Formats: sequence, structure tokens, C-alpha cells
Amino acid sequence: MRILMVASEAAPFAKTGGLADVVAGLPRALARLGHFVDVVIPRYRGIAADELIARVKVPLGAQVAHAAIHAIAEDRVRTIFVDHGKYFDRDYLYGAVDRDYPDNPERFAFLSRAALEWASASGERYDAVHAHDWQAGLVPVLLRQVDGGLRGIATVFTIHNLAYQGVCDASWLPRLGLGWELMNVRALEYWNRISLLKGGIVFSRLITTVSPRYAREIQTPMYGCGFDGIVRGRSDDLVGILNGIDYDQWDPARDPYLPEPFDASRLDGKDAAKRALLEMVGLPTNEKTLRRPLVGMISRLIDQKGLDLLGELSEELPRLDASFVLLGSGDRRYEDLWRALAARHPDRVAARIGFDEAMAHRIEGGADLFMMPSRFEPCGLNQMYSLRYGTVPLVRATGGLYDTVRDFDSRSGSGTGFTFNEYTSQALLTALRRALHVYRDRAAWRRMQVAGMQQDFSWDVSAREYVKVYERAQKVAGSQ
Repeated sequence: MRILMVASEAAPFAKTGGLADVVAGLPRALARLGHFVDVVIPRYRGIAADELIARVKVPLGAQVAHAAIHAIAEDRVRTIFVDHGKYFDRDYLYGAVDRDYPDNPERFAFLSRAALEWASASGERYDAVHAHDWQAGLVPVLLRQVDGGLRGIATVFTIHNLAYQGVCDASWLPRLGLGWELMNVRALEYWNRISLLKGGIVFSRLITTVSPRYAREIQTPMYGCGFDGIVRGRSDDLVGILNGIDYDQWDPARDPYLPEPFDASRLDGKDAAKRALLEMVGLPTNEKTLRRPLVGMISRLIDQKGLDLLGELSEELPRLDASFVLLGSGDRRYEDLWRALAARHPDRVAARIGFDEAMAHRIEGGADLFMMPSRFEPCGLNQMYSLRYGTVPLVRATGGLYDTVRDFDSRSGSGTGFTFNEYTSQALLTALRRALHVYRDRAAWRRMQVAGMQQDFSWDVSAREYVKVYERAQKVAGSQ
């Protein structure tokens, strides 16, 4: 098959979060299965893409603009860049730290329309169009306006995080080239405004999200972010497919950031990785600290990731028989809290505010336990990295965390990590104490490490599920 994907970011060209990793990893896995994928993203400032392959006219409301189309090809995957300086030559992808760009609806409507105009004029015969998140939510809506071979094509829309909905004032409709007939509850209307995310949900043939559990959760008021009724209306067309991880980039047997390679059959290299991590963050590396369990976190420092729970435990954590290493950035209050913890407990707590790729790999390789106490987590990647690196995850049982981590059973000795259900600091603390207790049983801990490392969370598994979705979407499109 030939698939057209439209998204706002893709690694390594532009990245703010997990969306970019998906839009990079999934096409490559589809290519390994023999399919062809064209991925369309904006040409943001700093992206070097010299091959100009086309220029397209892009009608959007009363205006007609032009876009230069550039491409970078690798095997069966082409990344197509929509070049328009007014919209995409900016300091940030979506806005400054404290505000979004006010013309984001127009910017990403332009991306969607430009992608479709180019694809229609390219002469390629696509089997499916796959749009990602609210930034590409208008793709299935705008398809009705594009001439050529895309009419009636199978459309798939992926929700990566339902909390981001692309809501804007209804006055944007004519400026986006859309009619007022879409201002109704069965189309784009959302509480007297419009939602680009809703456009993707309502107008696509099939909808996917990034884990089976999250697909169920977003149909409930607790996790639906006000969209649960909209999603339930498409429940027969909703499929949860777990994201994969890049097994080339995340492989302890050949990770250049680790001092020694290791795998499930020879775990001694984790000891060297632990020592290297402690040295890197300035924690003591004596016999006692090397025996003490090391708890790692790599996270955005926001409430969604459970930082409020950890904040409630800030006095309790240093009293536990463990050391803690945190890497991340986010809300200033949490950055300050972890800086203060590290200053007060320099022998137990280290905090690095920001992001460091080498340190991220060192934490995954050198930590004994990895914490992800998320309020909600559509998929999550770090728990899968941790499992691959023999670092036992401790997670709240929600979304993709529920789907990937099996709670340790002390009676049978089975499991790949530790989970807790209630979103409370006490439930988190109980799970953490349980994990630290089991850590003393080296045989049980080794069994957990090996069991986790034997799981397969590669993109190849997920890609085969997406192929089934594309084929099903084709059948639905053919029958209508």
C-alpha cells in the first residue's frame, strides 16, 4: 500500500513530544513490511531540505497562497515538507512557553490543505490518508474540497492525547475555507466554538488511539476531557494500538551512551551503568550507595505526570532506603521543588532540569526502578524503554502503562513491574515501599528484569495492526 500521513512534527526534523517519535517510527516499520509512506509536515525554521519537488496553490477561505514542497527520501519513506515562511518560519512550533500562536487554526489548516493539494496533483495513487492529532484534524474535512484521485479515499485519524483539542472561535470557519453548515453538533461545533480534533474524529472512516486501555478510558467522563460522548459515538470505529519504540535507538546491547553493553542473558553491565549514572549526577559511588536501589524519572514536570503526588511525598522520599535521579522540565514550582530536594539531600537526590539525551539513556540503563505515576497516560514510552533496559517500572495502572506493565505477584513471582490504581500519594508510596522491599530479593528482582527485557514492544508489532486498520478503512470507504 501507499499511505499519506499528515502531522505537525516528526523526528528528527521537528519534535516537542511523543507524536514526533510515532510519526518517525511507524512509517519506517510500515516500510519494512513492504509499504510506501509519504509523511507531510511543515518546514519549520532550521529544517534543511534542499530538494524542491513541487509548488502548489493552496486555497484557504478568501485567500490563495502558494507553498513550496520539499522532500527527503529514505528507502520507502519520503518526508514531505510544506514550506511557507509566514506560517512556519518561527521560533517555536506551536507558540511561546506561555501561549499558543493565535493563528494556529490557520497555520495547520494550511498544512492540511497543502498536503492534500500536493498529493492530489502528484499523480500517486494512495490507498489511505492517515492524519495525526488536532493539527491534522481538518484533513478528512478538507478532503471533500480536493479534486483528483483522493476523493472517497480511506481516512484514518489518530488521537495521541485527547486533552489537546484544537478549540477555537467559530469565526475561523470561513477563514479556513469551511462553510457554516459545519457549525453543528454533528460536525465541528463544540460548546459554541469549533474543534479541529472533533473534525478528525467525526469525519474519518476509522479512528485509532495509542493504546487499547486509553481507547476505553477516553469514552468515560473521567478521562474523556469533555469529548467522551463524541468518542462513544464512534466507538465501533475506534481501535487502540499501542505505540512502539525504536529498537535501534534503544538497545542496551549497543547503546553508545552506556559504559558496557548488556542484555537479558548478561546483566552485569547494569552495574557499570549505575555507577556511571551516579558519577554523572554527582551522587556518592561507595559500596553502600551502589547496593541501595536507584529510582529514576524522566518526565515533563506537570500534574498529568504525577508530579503533584511526588510533591506531597517530598519529605517522605529522602527517608526511604533509595536514591533518586530526576531529569525533566515543566512547571516552575516542580522544578524548584526538585532543585530544593537535591540541595537538601545531596547524598540521596539528584535533579537535572532540562533534557539531556545521554543522561536519559544513562537513567534507563543505570536505574534499578523507574517511576511513572501519571494521572493519565495515553501510551507512554519510558516504561517500555525501562523494560527493555532491565529497569523495573513502577507505574499507575492507566492507559498504555496498564497495557505494558504486569504487576508483580509475590505468590507466583511473575510480573514485569509494580502498579497502583488510586491516584493518591499514599497509593504511590505504598507501591514504592513494596518495590523497595522486593528489591532485596535479588532472585525475584532478576526474574522481573529478564521478563521485562523479553517483551516485544517494537514498531513492527504495531505496524501490522495499523495495516489491518488501513485495510478495514478501505473496505468501509468502498462500501459507502
